[in-house]
Amino acid sequence: MMRQFYLEQMVEDINRVFPLDEKIKKAFLKVDRELFVHVGFKHLSYKLDALPMQEQQWISSPLTVAKMTHYLDLKGADSVLEIGCGSGYQAAILAQLVRRVFTIERIESLLFEAKDRFRKLGFSNIFTRYDDGQRGWKDFAPFDRVLFSATLKDRPPRVIFDQLSDNGIIVAPVYSSDGGQVLMRYKKRNGAIVSEVLEGCRFVPILDGTQK
Repeated sequence: MMRQFYLEQMVEDINRVFPLDEKIKKAFLKVDRELFVHVGFKHLSYKLDALPMQEQQWISSPLTVAKMTHYLDLKGADSVLEIGCGSGYQAAILAQLVRRVFTIERIESLLFEAKDRFRKLGFSNIFTRYDDGQRGWKDFAPFDRVLFSATLKDRPPRVIFDQLSDNGIIVAPVYSSDGGQVLMRYKKRNGAIVSEVLEGCRFVPILDGTQK
């Protein structure tokens, strides 16, 4: 009962800062963030803060997850590719809103734990892969939406655009010319890419290759 109270309070806290679509609000209420947080930070699970994880990674703030989900504009989307699974929290939210979520993680231990969470929570529509996500997942392309959960040095790789459906959307943090980070949205229209800056942000940098 207390968990549900805190979860509802977290959603209201998000909604006050960033008004949520009802479908997104319901998705957040179905996924208990505490189950994705490192044991040492359980008492902070429902705060609007990013929290440390193992391997020098972070579980994003629930506010950031809400914004990323909103900016994907999931209406009509069937499949989402997430690059940077991390704890699995973002994928679990997306899995409430689309039919299929494909999530890639380059750090093997993180993916192992995320897969265990998905299994325990009964997710059957989240598919995982251990790989460098910058290569995408050609076998299941094209994707209606692509989400990067780590900051790119430049725009997404060409191979990712090639794996995006026409009328598809990519949301990705990218380094700006002043050394900061901005959240970008890319839309594919008749093979051409249109980009827009959404807001400032802060994510860990994307890295090449995989890590055992």
